[in-house]
Amino acid sequence: MSQEEDDGDEAAEQRSRRYDAPPLPPALILAVVGLLSGFATIAGVWLSERGCERFRDTTNCGALGLPLLVLIVGVTMVLGGLALSRLAMPHPRLIPFLGVAFMVGLVVAFLTGHLDSPWIIAAVPVLTAVTFLLANLVARLLERADA
Repeated sequence: MSQEEDDGDEAAEQRSRRYDAPPLPPALILAVVGLLSGFATIAGVWLSERGCERFRDTTNCGALGLPLLVLIVGVTMVLGGLALSRLAMPHPRLIPFLGVAFMVGLVVAFLTGHLDSPWIIAAVPVLTAVTFLLANLVARLLERADA
C-alpha cells in the first residue's frame, strides 16, 4: 500500500468518527453541552446519595463524600470533553475543565445552603451552561495571549 492510500484511509477514518450535521453556532453547542454536564453532575450526586442511603441508612456519605464529589466532577469533565471533541469544538479539554470548575466554585460559594431545594435541579445545569460559555471566553483569551 502506498503512502497516499494510507493518508486517504486515515482521513476517511477521522471523518467517520465525527458526526455529519449542519453547522451550529458554537455558543449553542457549548450551552447544550454545559447543560448536559450540569445534569450529569446532578445525576451523579443523586446516585451517590442513594448509594450512601442504601449502605449507611443516611444520605450523608461521611468520609466518602469528598472522594465521591471529586469523582463526579472528574467524570463530568471527561464527558463534557468527549462531547466537545466529537462535535469538533476547539479546546475540548480546557473548556469542560474550566466550566465545571467555575460551576463547582460558584455552587460552593453561593448555593451551599440551598442544595436540598428542588430548584437546584434546574439551577445547576443552567449555571453550568453559563460557565461553559465563560470558559470558552477564557480559552479564547488565553489563545490570543499566546499568539
